[in-house]
Amino acid sequence: MASIGSKLKVLLILGSIRDGRQGIKVAKFVRKKLEERNFEVTFYDLLAMNFPMVKQPVHFYGPKRTGAPQNLLDCEKQIRDVDAFVIVSAEYNNSIPASLKNFLDTFPDGSYGFKPSGLVCYSMGPYGGYCSSTSLRTIMGVLASPCVSRVLAIPFVQDAIDEDGKPINEKLNSEVDPMLQQLEWMANATKNHRLKDGLPTSSFMFGS
Repeated sequence: MASIGSKLKVLLILGSIRDGRQGIKVAKFVRKKLEERNFEVTFYDLLAMNFPMVKQPVHFYGPKRTGAPQNLLDCEKQIRDVDAFVIVSAEYNNSIPASLKNFLDTFPDGSYGFKPSGLVCYSMGPYGGYCSSTSLRTIMGVLASPCVSRVLAIPFVQDAIDEDGKPINEKLNSEVDPMLQQLEWMANATKNHRLKDGLPTSSFMFGS
């Protein structure tokens, strides 16, 4: 199999852009854990990227993307190039940040197509932002990037991870493993099948 012995590429996306956000600490922690499992990580911090409010998704520019902004074209290329996604999301009003939804909706399902996603959610309260993961399951499913079954939910995140992304509660190091194990297995399986048989392009709403 082509993926055996080679690094899997993963896009790690941090969705929150609010002042005082806790997500950057979570993203640092998750990135380290991904790299420990030999993933090649590309990190998108939507705040640091100053990702714009998009009025026209890239697929609205047509198959040749004529006139599409270069930053969106660069992002689409990287999305197509990876083998999996990990999304770090806060919970806003039982859902996800508008900044994250805006980003995800900018690219067609064919870009995400048949690559698994893993979810990490957090909150400053006792429930770990879990409602955001239920929203993301629907969104990523529609984008043909099904979520693995295990989710890392981090309650009281302000007391769980320090500013450098190091767990204050060592239990986090083991609690993240089930999601990452599933993600690695699924990413290898789907990568091998894509290389062998390609993608069923007729199943996409917006094409590949």
